Amino acid sequence: MSKPSDNPADPFKKALAEATKVMADDPDLTVSYSVDPAGQTGDSIRLPQVSRRMSRQEVLMARGTADAFALRHRFHDAGTAARYAPPGQMARDIYDAMETARIEAVGAQYMPGTAGNIDAKIGNEAQRKGYEQITSSADAPLAVAAGYLIRHLATGRDLPTGADNVMNLWRGFIEEQAGGTLESLKDTLADQKAFARFTRQIIKDLGYGDQLGDDPDAPDDDQDDEAESGNEEEEQPDSTGDDAEGEEAEASPEQTQEDQQDASEAQVSMDDQADAEMGEETEMPEGEAPMDPPQPAPASDADPDYRVFTTDFDEEIGAADLAEPAELERLRAYLDQQLEPLKGAVSRLANKLQRRLQAKQNRSWEFDREEGILDAGRLARVVASPTTPLSFKVEKDTEFRDTVVTLLLDNSGSMRGRPISIAAICADVMARTLERCDVKVEILGFTTKAWKGGQSREAWLKDGRSPAPGRLNDLRHIVYKSADAPWRRTRPNLGLMMKEGLLKENIDGEALEWAYRRMMARGEQRKVLMVISDGAPVDDSTLSVNPANYLEKHLRDVIAMIERRKGVELAAIGIGHDVTRYYDRAVTITDVEQLAGAMTEQLASLFDSDPRKRARVLGMRRVM
Repeated sequence: MSKPSDNPADPFKKALAEATKVMADDPDLTVSYSVDPAGQTGDSIRLPQVSRRMSRQEVLMARGTADAFALRHRFHDAGTAARYAPPGQMARDIYDAMETARIEAVGAQYMPGTAGNIDAKIGNEAQRKGYEQITSSADAPLAVAAGYLIRHLATGRDLPTGADNVMNLWRGFIEEQAGGTLESLKDTLADQKAFARFTRQIIKDLGYGDQLGDDPDAPDDDQDDEAESGNEEEEQPDSTGDDAEGEEAEASPEQTQEDQQDASEAQVSMDDQADAEMGEETEMPEGEAPMDPPQPAPASDADPDYRVFTTDFDEEIGAADLAEPAELERLRAYLDQQLEPLKGAVSRLANKLQRRLQAKQNRSWEFDREEGILDAGRLARVVASPTTPLSFKVEKDTEFRDTVVTLLLDNSGSMRGRPISIAAICADVMARTLERCDVKVEILGFTTKAWKGGQSREAWLKDGRSPAPGRLNDLRHIVYKSADAPWRRTRPNLGLMMKEGLLKENIDGEALEWAYRRMMARGEQRKVLMVISDGAPVDDSTLSVNPANYLEKHLRDVIAMIERRKGVELAAIGIGHDVTRYYDRAVTITDVEQLAGAMTEQLASLFDSDPRKRARVLGMRRVM
């Protein structure tokens, strides 16, 4: 007999799993709970984790997510959806959002209780994405608004706060452009195929008809032509009939010979005419030759030969979109707990860095000038000796320029454990310190979405395994803190690095180029990029079908490009790995406990006003 669980959330989770199977009308469906993002495959559903506390927010999110996935499993046919899905990105987004709205509306008709649960889910997502604060339709996603409007019209229910704001920003435009088509909405809800045609018409009405691709319901012209041609060929013998054969038999041999000669001459004449026409076509007209189609943009500015099999599955995403707020708070608390003993040392180093930076920002003066601001401190000399001229002072220009710093953190699997914990807390403390000194800070992370290639590799296998496909994995570039976001609002985001399953492969070259492009788009005068990594770029899927140094060569090319262009000051810290063979300005540490000191020293030396001292410190290649 199994021992009863002492987790108060277990009975709820078990009941919800059973209800989900019933709602999906599939008793064999697998329902699980995970800290990873919720998801659905053909025969399984992954729901958000429910903690022991069972907060109201957790329960509502679990119910809403379970209902949404169960209804999709029951009322959605993937084959029909794929047949009518448009290829264009915006058209596809609208198509998917409206199909989701249809599923939830149909589910609400059959099972009214699902509507409230899904409302809670929609409200939570709208709050997390800040939809309530959007004031312009240009900032509101049209596809999301279209889905919200379909759900509102189909169910008659008011949308949660934030979601209704996004819908109303676009509602006038959608109804103006597609009002006639929307009248047939309720007639198509129960039929996915009819609704797909309805959706494609809405997309056309909204001005995205060029993204729809071929009409899946249109007859195949080639097959029709072949059928007609076949019918003509089959009818040809019947048209001559037996009478024609009799006439040929009764004709004289001389007449038959003359007819054959005439036919032969006609054939020669037609051949001569065809040769003449071919000759005329092969002669190129005078003037400029037709322009070649433009070459596709290279995958990398640093190396035109660097290839990427597909970017369709790559992802640049905010940390807040990879976990729910409650989960981020929990992970952040866990991070703080793990690093409590280290906080004192890191804070002391941060204060040291702050004092050095603020010293460079302090106002300085030049005295005994003939004009400027009257130097009140030297008025006593004038009183004592009236013939002494007045003394003035002039403020000196500070060399501390408008600056932005980017910390690029390796989120690979080899960083799991204490290295990623210390990297996260050090980045957090450095960001807070630099913000106090009016230096903007951006914190970025890089990894992949999957081990062993993910969807990119699956597409490559289906495509026939082309040789040397280039990078063959799905990138995940994470924005933990943007440069313009205040530290207090993004503090929980760094807890995401503690999330189980986040850290996977590392493709450093493309991550470094991504961070560089983000910095170059900013207007600050001075830009500093610091990379924290524990090894060379490694992705098993890519390296298994490309040269062994493929990713390492690209990393070197990107570093050379950044250092050559001089728009960004680049430095690196290697944790247990010698990164000095890649970066000119680099430090390698053998113990992760030394990371805080290395980061502080590197940043302080980058801001040092003495060029010789800065070159001496940054140019060193040492192992601490």
